[in-house]
Amino acid sequence: MKFEYAPDPDGQPDPGEIVWTWVSYEDDVDQGKDRPVLLIARDGDQLIGLPLSSKDHDLDHDEEARQGRYWMDIGSGPWDSQGRDSEVRLNRIIRVQPGRVRREGAVLDRERFDAVVAAARQHLGV
Repeated sequence: MKFEYAPDPDGQPDPGEIVWTWVSYEDDVDQGKDRPVLLIARDGDQLIGLPLSSKDHDLDHDEEARQGRYWMDIGSGPWDSQGRDSEVRLNRIIRVQPGRVRREGAVLDRERFDAVVAAARQHLGV
C-alpha cells in the first residue's frame, strides 16, 4: 500500500480528503452506517481509508486497546457539521469504491495527514 496525499477539489474523492461513505460494522458486515472516512491511499480502482468517530475514545483507551482498537485525535474540521472533535481508527482499513462516496467532507491538512499515516503504519505493520 502506497500512502499518498493528493487532495484535489474536483468533486472526486482523493487521498488526503475526508469523505462520507457506507462503513459496515466489524461484527456484522451486512449492517453499518454512513460515516466519515479519511482516505489515505489508492489500490487500483479503490481508495483506502480509515474510519472516523466523534466518540472520545481517550475515556476508554485501555478497553479499546484490549479489544485491538487504536485511535488518534485529529481535532475538529468541516467534515463534522456540529464541529465536534474527531478520532481516526488507526488499525481498520476501509476499502472505498469512489462511486459509493456520498460526499466530500473536507481536506485534512498535510501535517495532520502525515501524523495519522505515521501512527497507522505502526498499527498496520506497513
